[in-house]
Amino acid sequence: MDIRKSERIYRYLDYIYTQFSLKSDQLTQPEIIQQRKKFQELSREVAALRPLTDRYAEYKKIHTQLQETEALSESGEDPELVVMAREEMARLHDQIEELTAEVESLIVSDALEENRNVFLEIRAGAGGDEASLFVADLMRMYTRLAERNRWKIELISSAYSGIGGLKEVILYIRGQEVYKSLRHESGVHRVQRVPITESSGRIHTSTVTVAVLPEVEDVEVAIDPKDIRIDTYAASGPGGQHVNKTESAIRITHYPTGIVVTCQDEKSQHKNRDKAMKVLQARLVDFEEDKQKKDIDSSRKNQVGSGERSEKIRTYNFPQSRVTDHRIHSHNFNIEFILDGDLEDMIHELDADRKKGMIDQKIDSALK
Repeated sequence: MDIRKSERIYRYLDYIYTQFSLKSDQLTQPEIIQQRKKFQELSREVAALRPLTDRYAEYKKIHTQLQETEALSESGEDPELVVMAREEMARLHDQIEELTAEVESLIVSDALEENRNVFLEIRAGAGGDEASLFVADLMRMYTRLAERNRWKIELISSAYSGIGGLKEVILYIRGQEVYKSLRHESGVHRVQRVPITESSGRIHTSTVTVAVLPEVEDVEVAIDPKDIRIDTYAASGPGGQHVNKTESAIRITHYPTGIVVTCQDEKSQHKNRDKAMKVLQARLVDFEEDKQKKDIDSSRKNQVGSGERSEKIRTYNFPQSRVTDHRIHSHNFNIEFILDGDLEDMIHELDADRKKGMIDQKIDSALK
């Protein structure tokens, strides 16, 4: 057992317990109860800290037992007791190791965040018609992934290209651990293949951008009605054919940021407005997070909404039948499986890679 590591974890849990106690006490204060937004924020924070405080009680109990057993083993008064104490110490060390692994997992997990529904935005980048065709391919890939996980998927808006592709599409996906599975998808997706319009057989390289925006609650972001303009227009589908004759489609413009959101999936203007407002809220949260990242590292480029998204994250190579995620260096993936929504192994590896470094970072930040 790594003694220094377990002691560090113990100090971190002690800090978390202190924070949990302070925030729990605040929840009982009348002035906090009267502030709906503050009360909800504190309630979420307390709920997120509770699993770690439960582990702290276990850690504290085992540490006390270990200290008592160590004292007994060092007494040397009774050889049989010393042997029994050392055996007990070994058992307690094993328990601490198991508990440490549980705590590390809890440190990097956030059940509330991981279970958020998401707005998935896919847009054609470089490559013209070929990029728009790959938008349609990625839409199918994520639809198949949703089916595999029994998630619900709704079309928010879409814009078709002239050859049957999609210039852009916005999907709303809800279900268990949606954001946990899709948060790694934000970025530039590169495709290498021979386009159907290419007679010479040359391989073209095109790009598609993907943005994953977790859904936020109304209390998490306030939108001043004076800051937005809501326009209505007739919804249209592929080939310019009108889905309906009434002006049910909604376009919301947010003046302070310049963000524009459209929704035309529903025949009801009211439902389209509600969906568009949800997308706007998610984009505003993403916009604020992006501003913070730029303040921290102004040298990052911003192609799809955040610093990380500026990097090419994945290449789909059709001639070689492989998918390469550039954040995973161990191996490539079968392109047919991936495009059919079989992303489980890739998601698992990306999630494991994400956890590296996060534990030390969080502990160091808490113990400063």
